[in-house]
Amino acid sequence: MSSAPSALCFSHNVKVCDIDDDVKDALKKFRFRKNDTNAALIMKVDREKQKICVDNLLEDVSVDDLRESLPGHQPRFVVYSYRMEHADGRISYPMCFIYITPRDSQMELQIMYAGTKLALQKEADLTRVYEVRELDELTEQWLQEKLCK
Repeated sequence: MSSAPSALCFSHNVKVCDIDDDVKDALKKFRFRKNDTNAALIMKVDREKQKICVDNLLEDVSVDDLRESLPGHQPRFVVYSYRMEHADGRISYPMCFIYITPRDSQMELQIMYAGTKLALQKEADLTRVYEVRELDELTEQWLQEKLCK
């Protein structure tokens, strides 16, 4: 049996990044916004400060536009408010937490994001949580399938 630590064991020792007060405020404002369009709050890890910070706030953004605005080789956290029309004519605005971690992003970044995901998810207070490994997966059809489960 090898005595080398496994990656799983290693990830438990990673410092969880702090959640900046600006992020907490942005999450609160985003949660209670009154708009009737899709919107995304994008957050990233500031590696030097070991903090989560707001990367971008996109209003009236489609899933396709959101995907296009995200970097292809770096993880991101996204809180997305989606305008959903139901078969019976009702309209709802489900909010979800999407953890985007491309397979080819740096291992150190992947570990920092993974170590911070639960704390940020708890701060956002969202139960719809999805993970995307490839940006191509992030489509309107994918999101609708997830939200209808």
